[in-house]
Amino acid sequence: MFAVQFGRFGPPEVLEVGRRAEPHAGPGEIRVRAAAAGVSPVDLALRAGSSPSRDTLALPHVPGVDASGIVDEIDAGVDGVAVGDEVFGSVDIARLGGASAQFAVLAFWAAKPASMSWAAAGAAGTSVETATRALDALGVAAGTTVVIDGAAGGVGSIAVQLAAARGARVIGTGRPGSHAFLADLGAVPVAYGPGLAERVRALSLDLDLDLDLDLGPAGLALDVAGAGGLDELIAITGNPAAVLTLADFTGPARGVRLSLGQYGGEPDGRHGLALAAALSAQGRFRVPVRDVFPAARAAAAHAAAARGPRQGKVVLDLAGLPGSP
Repeated sequence: MFAVQFGRFGPPEVLEVGRRAEPHAGPGEIRVRAAAAGVSPVDLALRAGSSPSRDTLALPHVPGVDASGIVDEIDAGVDGVAVGDEVFGSVDIARLGGASAQFAVLAFWAAKPASMSWAAAGAAGTSVETATRALDALGVAAGTTVVIDGAAGGVGSIAVQLAAARGARVIGTGRPGSHAFLADLGAVPVAYGPGLAERVRALSLDLDLDLDLDLGPAGLALDVAGAGGLDELIAITGNPAAVLTLADFTGPARGVRLSLGQYGGEPDGRHGLALAAALSAQGRFRVPVRDVFPAARAAAAHAAAARGPRQGKVVLDLAGLPGSP
């Protein structure tokens, strides 16, 4: 098969399209003829050689942890899906990639609704899983209020919508240029950075959100950005245990929970994929896509994913690879 791959660590230009042996579905897995694959932060770090996993990575490596496509191979122990079905999902995280190829093996998946383009579906998997896991861990539900710091990014924009779908009130932080985007997703936008607690307090009064800062028993906060905002989030909630971070490893020292998914021995949030698909079919959920690049321009896709503003996902269109839908 053909795949996007890199044989050495370095800048985006180390990426190339080349031949690889076909992968096959293992226990509990399916294989798809891939249509699209998202470009995630883990892909950038692995390619650059800045990830701690570089020492265990076999080169050449095929990046990509999320994909959409048409099922063409199913493990004997898998049911509920058939060859020819259109699906989206993610690879086994232990593989650290493999999705940016003609064939991709998925460890978890859901049926792709007609309302989702191949590109949007190809970027959805790990963002939906991560957002669902975080919202579950925080206990985000109807009647709660959650502040999402870094709400305009790939995971943040998904978390905003899934939290709103649960009936929660969502306050999302972002750059001023992203505020219209956040409002469209269902969040009340507010500028990020120092002074956030004061801005949220003023916001609650202006909008009559009936919030008593500290936000009380309904007040929760999710740090997606990992940009040093934990002290502000603790000040907002008044309780470090009501704050969860996905990206700041200093959190536990302050009493903030750190969510690492399967790496941290936590239950995953893969059940969120089917819900996201259902919400999409109802017109209540979308995967924001910033740019789509053909596989032959994978280097440009990685460069774009590394640049701000990070408002939505960058996706590889794999239709140019032989055998793709």
